[in-house]
Amino acid sequence: MKAKNNLTKIFVTITLLLVSAILYAQDGNAGINEANTKVRSYFAAGTNLMYAVGAVLGLIGAVKVYSKWNSGDPDTGKVAAAWFGSCVFLVVVATVIRSFFGV
Repeated sequence: MKAKNNLTKIFVTITLLLVSAILYAQDGNAGINEANTKVRSYFAAGTNLMYAVGAVLGLIGAVKVYSKWNSGDPDTGKVAAAWFGSCVFLVVVATVIRSFFGV
């Protein structure tokens, strides 16, 4: 008799846990739409941050290239191309992502 009573308690506990999990679940579409809204609200700030990082990298690169150019290093052109390329990449990525997602 005691084993049957324990089995009933376990069954009731599992049933209540499943029912509570179903009650706390939210609609999938509502969650996706909320995430979409939040990401789009942060997108302008993220794009501006990428532009700012590109500007800082451009200034650092300009100083490094100027330093190499004044010291007469033969690989100044490669260093200038690398720094300029990284700045252009950041700006292009920010612009392409903005136009791709239509933000």
